[in-house]
Amino acid sequence: MKAKLAEALLRRKELQEKVDQLRKINVENLFITAVRRQNVTDSVDEVIAKVPKISMQQVAASFDYYAKHLRLIDATIQQANWTTEIELDDASMTDFVDPYIKDEK
Repeated sequence: MKAKLAEALLRRKELQEKVDQLRKINVENLFITAVRRQNVTDSVDEVIAKVPKISMQQVAASFDYYAKHLRLIDATIQQANWTTEIELDDASMTDFVDPYIKDEK
């Protein structure tokens, strides 16, 4: 697929945000199944359970997907940085020379 460099830079930013969001997930508290049993009467117990709505595998798979594509797009952008030539004014790549100081060479 062909894309403009600006589009790739925007997509890299979007992918980085997704990776950062998924990295912040508190895995320890999110995936614990918590069960509490409470006696209501001698013969009836009330069981309250908190179960995760998503699995660790789902989070890991989406993190891996976004991280992989972030690496791929970043590598492509970096390759373009090193191989693409642009036209510049000659003075843009030189250092400032103070016109008030005479060169005494």
